[in-house]
Amino acid sequence: MADRNEGGAPHQARRRGQGELEAQVLAALRDAPGPVNAGWVQERLGGGLAYTTVITILTRLHGKGAVARERAGRSFAWTPTADEAGLAALRMRRVLDAEEDREAVLASFVTALTPGDEQVLRDLLAQAVDEGED
Repeated sequence: MADRNEGGAPHQARRRGQGELEAQVLAALRDAPGPVNAGWVQERLGGGLAYTTVITILTRLHGKGAVARERAGRSFAWTPTADEAGLAALRMRRVLDAEEDREAVLASFVTALTPGDEQVLRDLLAQAVDEGED
């Protein structure tokens, strides 16, 4: 018998937010003892996630440069190359690359920053300049 909510309707699984599953897969890979297969990731994530879904997410992450893979028999062993911040940066760069007027996008982004975030960005840019002079 199906599990039902108070109104008698069947419960539906909570839908993950965009990027949430990718972040969970990356977190699992970061916790791995080394390169692991998709089955290992699937076990760590639990929740009845289909093996094909895990493969799809790993393949997408590979396409984004967030994970690396190496042949392991007929399958692949996966390792992270980015953390959650790195994945977010990849997404931001992909959005920026898709726009025709990069300067307008960057200007709009910067003007919408909080004063604290603006200062962080200024500090990071200054640090990048200093490192470039070494």
